[in-house]
Amino acid sequence: MGKKKKDIIQLERESVIPIQKPKIISSLANLLEQTSDRADFLRLCQRIEYTIRAWYLLQFEDMMQLYTLFDPIHGAQKLEQQNLTPEEVDEFEIKFLMYLFQVMDKSNFRITTDDEIEVALSAQYRLNLPIVVDESMLDKRLLTTYFTKHPHDNLPYFADKYIIFRRGIGIDHTTGYFFKSKVNTIIVRAWRCFLKVTGLKRVFFRKSRPQFKNDKKESIEISTEAEQDDLYVERIRVENMKLSIFSKLLSKITIQEPTFDRIIVVYRRANTKKENKRGIYVKHFKNIPMADLEIVLPEKRNPGLTPMDWVKFLVSAVIGLVTVISSLSMPKADIRVIFAILSAVIGYCVKTYFSFQRNLFTYQSLITQSVYDKQLDSGRGTLLHLCDEVIQQEVKEVILSFFMLMKWGKATRQDLDVWCEELIKKEFNESCNFDVDDAVQKLEKLGIVAQDSKGSYACVDLKRANEIIGTTTEEVVLTAKQGDSTL
Repeated sequence: MGKKKKDIIQLERESVIPIQKPKIISSLANLLEQTSDRADFLRLCQRIEYTIRAWYLLQFEDMMQLYTLFDPIHGAQKLEQQNLTPEEVDEFEIKFLMYLFQVMDKSNFRITTDDEIEVALSAQYRLNLPIVVDESMLDKRLLTTYFTKHPHDNLPYFADKYIIFRRGIGIDHTTGYFFKSKVNTIIVRAWRCFLKVTGLKRVFFRKSRPQFKNDKKESIEISTEAEQDDLYVERIRVENMKLSIFSKLLSKITIQEPTFDRIIVVYRRANTKKENKRGIYVKHFKNIPMADLEIVLPEKRNPGLTPMDWVKFLVSAVIGLVTVISSLSMPKADIRVIFAILSAVIGYCVKTYFSFQRNLFTYQSLITQSVYDKQLDSGRGTLLHLCDEVIQQEVKEVILSFFMLMKWGKATRQDLDVWCEELIKKEFNESCNFDVDDAVQKLEKLGIVAQDSKGSYACVDLKRANEIIGTTTEEVVLTAKQGDSTL
């Protein structure tokens, strides 16, 4: 992910298929002309899912069992019951992380890199305060040990303390008047112009970060353009708009910001002298604006006045003091002038303080929203969700690939990749970077696709595919349950 020009975010197309599995199956079945073919296809889809689910069952069970030892709530009690040595606990936690990272990869989650973090935070959306992580509250040993044994490329600078996984891209947009933000932007532009003219820009220049209000939302069209495997999404902010009294200043505007559709944060809290904490936190968030990514950071410090705010206080106090002393040193000091100067200085300091309080209230509201609205789950719930995501994605890839081979006959991997992406675009109006390699691997493992000497792949017919996979345990159980219900 990179930034193009000034307000354009460059995004890579991801391998995740955004369509629900039932919709894919029903839509593809309706494309088949023969009723018998539709029945065989639906049966095959069911057997494919049951088989893939069985493949992952043991791995997922191992991961969930290991997590019971590192659950932040009950994990310590489970560890005591196991009577494990410290070396065994270390081995188990590394094994758990290995399973977790494998599931993340299969679910098409990616570790955020420094470049992605820089691009995401290069603008501002609703968060107006500098957010800092209290590193003394985070453990550094766990992830450092894991990445030493299992190296990864392009790890972020904070990878020894916590890891942020991301998947999917969305758009958050808000429509409103944003009158205060517009006025602040105009004032900042005038101030910058003054500093530039007077030559004080290098001393006092500071990037403006106006505040956005969370007003009524409405949908707008997003202009994106595809370029090979990438697309571009525009950031629309008040700071970059042309503001005039007769156009946008007194009318509603729409701002927009790309979002991370899913965010998962993994970390461990630091140990204290009294207790050795081994709990591993896994938190799952949704629809996080890129510019407000700080709200998902673990162990955040309470924000305070920024260094620039303190500079404003001190400069205002010095200017006021110098002006008052100069006025008092004059032969005829005007008390009204002195009072006006002091009132202006005090008023400016009060304004700065209340601006900070307003930003702090907005920050607290965003944190509350991230907990109640944007946090999907944590711990065991997140892991169960990830396990199901892996299965759903694999099933969708296999079904789409088999359907295209069944419809068009032989194909190379490259052709099959293009066909599946075109089908997704045509039938569902969605785009993704289809993972054809993983799909073909699963089809070969199922035994319903074979490769010839020229490198092309061909599938067996529907009836033969059902015979090869055979009756699954789930089908036997369902048949037995139906038999019991008729008694």
